[in-house]
Amino acid sequence: MRLTLSDIQSRKNPDEPLVCLTAYTTPMARSLCPHVDLLLVGDSVGTVLYGMPDTTGVTLDMMIQHGRAVMRAAPDVPVIIDMPYGTYEDSPAQALSNARRILQETGAHGVKLEGGVDMAEIIAALTDTGIAVMGHIGLQPQSVKKDGGYKIKGKTSAQIEALMADARAVENAGVFALVIEGTIAETASQLTRAVGIPTIGIGGSPECDGQILVTEDLLGLLHGHKPKFAREYAHLRGDIDKAAARFADDVRKRTFPLPDNLYTRSTGKT
Repeated sequence: MRLTLSDIQSRKNPDEPLVCLTAYTTPMARSLCPHVDLLLVGDSVGTVLYGMPDTTGVTLDMMIQHGRAVMRAAPDVPVIIDMPYGTYEDSPAQALSNARRILQETGAHGVKLEGGVDMAEIIAALTDTGIAVMGHIGLQPQSVKKDGGYKIKGKTSAQIEALMADARAVENAGVFALVIEGTIAETASQLTRAVGIPTIGIGGSPECDGQILVTEDLLGLLHGHKPKFAREYAHLRGDIDKAAARFADDVRKRTFPLPDNLYTRSTGKT
């Protein structure tokens, strides 16, 4: 049966933590759907698929196109789409207009946006109209330029106090769940205990109510820096390299294509 966002919201202190992954394409969504409770069309698409240095260059049109692709997989789990940088921060009216466009043009079930106390009014404007919102506090990738890099949060008493205020503010604003990213494990545990909504950790704590990873990190597809929290469950970089090398070798030796790969008048097989 299709899970609903109400099902997700009720999974506070669950016997089995929520399983969440990112998806940007139809084939990936089809592969992941049987194993997850929620799919996120993350603005990480900018760094993962487009080679951007950070997520701030991702556009609304990009998120909508990838959201449509994921929804074409007809997933039987909720699909949430990130609102990209610059599409919601200015005013409740801006956020409402763009969130409605995302949902109307994709058919997805909700949106996610970054921020805490500073975004509470905007989140409330969305949830008050019936739009489902997932929150995101701690390390916020859209703020990487303002923060001067990807910096772990929750180290000091002041940071912990600010994160507590953020968590409570977005809960009061009506988010159905809360991503906690790049935060000291003990602090993420405190945040999880402090709110009545499910928390989803990514570089957070095993005590969070669920976990999420970027799927390409999980599959070992990405080159370059790998975050500490991103365990590789496969190593597809190496498989791709080997497959491409074998193909190149076969082409150069004229052992590809073989007769079985060719169309002929006698068979007409495809």
